Amino acid sequence: MTTDPARTGRPVATAASGPTSVARSVETLTLVAMCLGVMMTFLLVTANISALSAIRDDLDIGPGTLLWIPSAYTLAVAALVLPAGTLGNLYGRKRMFCVGAVVMIGGGLLAASATTTAALISAQLVSGAGGALILPNSLAILGATYADPHRRTEVITVWAASSGIGLAVGPLLAGVLLEHVGWHTVFVPNAVLGVLTLLVVVPFAAESLLPGERLDLPGALLGTVTIASLVYALIQGGEDGYTAAPVLAAWAASSVAAVAFVAVELRAAAPMLDVRLFRSRSFSAVMVVAAVALFGFTGVAILAVMFYDHVQHRDALDTSRRMLPLFAAYVVSAYFAGRLIRRTGFKGPLTVGLLLGALAVLGLTTVGPATSYDRVWPLFVLFGAACGLVVAPSTAAALAGVAPERAGMASGAVNTARQVGAVLGTALLGSLLTGRVAADLPHQLAAHGVPLAARTSVEAAVASGSAGGRALSAGGRAAVEGAFVSGIDAGLAATACVFLATALMALTAVRNRPREPLRPDGGR
Repeated sequence: MTTDPARTGRPVATAASGPTSVARSVETLTLVAMCLGVMMTFLLVTANISALSAIRDDLDIGPGTLLWIPSAYTLAVAALVLPAGTLGNLYGRKRMFCVGAVVMIGGGLLAASATTTAALISAQLVSGAGGALILPNSLAILGATYADPHRRTEVITVWAASSGIGLAVGPLLAGVLLEHVGWHTVFVPNAVLGVLTLLVVVPFAAESLLPGERLDLPGALLGTVTIASLVYALIQGGEDGYTAAPVLAAWAASSVAAVAFVAVELRAAAPMLDVRLFRSRSFSAVMVVAAVALFGFTGVAILAVMFYDHVQHRDALDTSRRMLPLFAAYVVSAYFAGRLIRRTGFKGPLTVGLLLGALAVLGLTTVGPATSYDRVWPLFVLFGAACGLVVAPSTAAALAGVAPERAGMASGAVNTARQVGAVLGTALLGSLLTGRVAADLPHQLAAHGVPLAARTSVEAAVASGSAGGRALSAGGRAAVEGAFVSGIDAGLAATACVFLATALMALTAVRNRPREPLRPDGGR
């Protein structure tokens, strides 16, 4: 029997291509290729974060500008992931996946050769465009390759867990390279992994597409403007003030573009994102949950790096080792979450994961300059496991009620939500940190008896990002540490509140079991 690819988006298959050992081997190699791709996109996230201190010291970047280095990458992914999914449906998911890998290789090489902040941020934007092509198309390829819903849920879980492997490997590679070479080399492993990914995906992954698909250019442009303006306002507002004229203009542009995006998508014959999907309360709640999971995970990772850099003064490799339990627990938890949801449904793991995440983050607010690592690593394990318990089920829940031909759209939506959450975690928590440090530092300097004449120079050094290379007095050093602890605790407290509120949403709004998929007209 032959399957119509125009209807399902799957490759044409006959009875002869049933579940033979060769077919299973091809499926497995396809899964390996997609996991390598998603590992590549997430490895860069934590490698960026781990290299921030070295980049700051070399380029003399202030905290506000420094946030743009990891945020530029996640911003590009978040803004482009939806149109990237449409391009895959239109021109071939495998083809766009390969283009994304090539673009990421190029972005990594550009970053490795960057000598200015502007060049580095530009290279991050290029890498982000590649990551945007990889994420939705890798998930859509898996959806087209694995027809059985239960098996598809299992491989999606493996796919989600592989993102955690990338997150875990990033800091370790970065730490070793920073200690022995320099920050430029941190971007090279991603290019190497991109080459390996292409070597697997080109010969083994099958092509799939939707022949009737059309590119929704107005929707793509409006969606990009919405997300880019929002992120600019959040990051730049933390440095210049949220009422500064350029920031207010960005808020206005984001709001207008968002309203126009909804209007355009409702009227489009072939929308990039069918906003009618959000009529489902469960689907909308899952999008929020997916965003919050990456908001917390990325944001807490940023705060942890800042803590070990500015408060406990650890080097990059030591910081990476100390954060390893966070990422390892995420990987293990994400892997087993897929098996768990087959027994429990989606609601329980999502709710419990968010509650445990809030508990772990509240525990981290008790950590100070003299706190032993023996008190910290169990909290890292708990938080990593909690996030892993949320990420995989949220991805599966988003695709559970969507017909196969809409898998690309649904995967684009959930990946957009996750990447928006990641960039908001970097932007919001990073801006909250820098704002609190700037506000609290004068009080800390006074409390630690730093002479009035020396306070201005310390504040200027912290604002410019050059404090790490200055010889501070004991009082000045303690004041800077205290200000950073205050800022980090503010970010952790905000994360805990967001997790608790989202846990309530997951408990009350997420559908526990899959239902019959929605038709394009919103019916069943």
